[in-house]
Amino acid sequence: MKEFNTTGPCIPGEHYMLEPLGRLPEAQRYAEQGKYFVIHAPRQSGKTTTVTLLTQALNATGRYAAVRFSCETIKTVEDIGVAEERLLTALADAAEDFGVPVECRPPDPWPASPPGRLIFRGLRAWAKRSPLPLVLLFDEIDSLTGSVLIEVLGQLRDGATSSVTPFPHSVVLCGLRNVRDYKAAAGGDPSRLGTASPFNISVAALRVGDFGFNEVAKLYGQHTEATGQVFEAPAVQRAFEASQGQPWLVNALAREVIEVMGVPASDPITDDLMDQAVERLIRRRDTHLDSLVSRVHEPRVQRMIEPMITGGDVKADDDTYDDDLAYVRDLGLVTRSRPLQISNPIYQEVIIRLLSRRLQDAIDAEPRTFLLPDGRLDTDRLLREFLAFWKVNAGILDNRHTYHEAACHLTFMAFLQRVVNGGGFIDREYALGRKRLDLTIRKPYIDEDGCRAMQWSAYELKVRTDKGDPVPDGLEQLDGYLDSLGLDTGTLLVFDRRKSAPPVADRISVEAVESPAGRKVTLVRA
Repeated sequence: MKEFNTTGPCIPGEHYMLEPLGRLPEAQRYAEQGKYFVIHAPRQSGKTTTVTLLTQALNATGRYAAVRFSCETIKTVEDIGVAEERLLTALADAAEDFGVPVECRPPDPWPASPPGRLIFRGLRAWAKRSPLPLVLLFDEIDSLTGSVLIEVLGQLRDGATSSVTPFPHSVVLCGLRNVRDYKAAAGGDPSRLGTASPFNISVAALRVGDFGFNEVAKLYGQHTEATGQVFEAPAVQRAFEASQGQPWLVNALAREVIEVMGVPASDPITDDLMDQAVERLIRRRDTHLDSLVSRVHEPRVQRMIEPMITGGDVKADDDTYDDDLAYVRDLGLVTRSRPLQISNPIYQEVIIRLLSRRLQDAIDAEPRTFLLPDGRLDTDRLLREFLAFWKVNAGILDNRHTYHEAACHLTFMAFLQRVVNGGGFIDREYALGRKRLDLTIRKPYIDEDGCRAMQWSAYELKVRTDKGDPVPDGLEQLDGYLDSLGLDTGTLLVFDRRKSAPPVADRISVEAVESPAGRKVTLVRA
């Protein structure tokens, strides 16, 4: 029986999968035309599956000798001569693994050469020897760094630009980053290569995209067709909303419900089960999520994510903006559209929980004490106790937190997370330039008729700076947020970050005010 794959490349016949080459229809055409190009995508998006099947498709035509190999075995090597030898050995092994005809395989032994020319001379000899055009696919190319990456790309460029040198027909570089970011991996100094890009012979940079909603439904439909177990429409919608089609997440959510949670094949998969799967993935933080969010403390990642949390803007005069943006997009952390925000709600939640984890540990709050008899949250008590905590700890937390500009927001979210603690759901909306952060708590409870119901509580967070009082805009924005949720009331929480702000104990206040739309809302100044 097939399964949803979350480890390594997908294998036809063993895993549910969509047609990989259909996601990059230009790739085979470019290879056949003899182009040198790049395929890139965030980790576990289907790159290796795609280039493996592309290799097999090219070989199946009988017109090319195509080889895919991984550069990962060289990632710890700093000596260029050793790196070149390992790379050529990996190529020879892969040629055998992919069943390339003997007459089209690399020379044995490779021609002798001093370090720095081994790849050029080796590929020249191979291309001259092979009766079929060579197509080489360098998977995990960004495993190479520094001088090794410079040498490899330089030798490929030298061979490709020579009109008299036999050389591979097409070369594909496959990795996490777009080619324009290779200069950073090569040492950050493009002048060392005489060009802004060390691979300026690339005709295109193709990105393996995320699944659309229909593709998620089609993938899940394969399981239904094979087993009869139905993914109800709201469950598919919930999976897509939470993952935004990120391939690993789409597969992981289905696997969580079917294999880990063990829902019997006779039972349909509901949106409630999918909700549970989302929360379980977030809490467990599997390898894919862990490796991704481990980057949030990198300076160029923080420079992009911190203003998202506060709703601010990245400094327009910051010379690093374009490179930072390209980097976080290539990692798959942020959207490729505007407004710029975290790629999907699962990443969004994992990042916030990671950044606020130490704060949660510092909060001495027992979740059960915030529950009313019917299971609803005592939101008045929640607000009172948060303000008491903030009054005592604001100065310490604000000064010690890594994401200093977002310390207020992270502290409030940590408090909410500690109180909700798996008994409810926290929805967060944050992005560059929104000038606020919106939060909703959804808490299941039993209503007076004994039926399951949902409590909704909405909060909007803003920061007061020396630019003026944000309350008027905040109340108007809160109205818009409440309209989108269909709620009659909410809370506007304003943190005072002015240099001239009074001590926290003197500035905390809570009052009932009327919003521009006539709602009775709570205004909190902290």
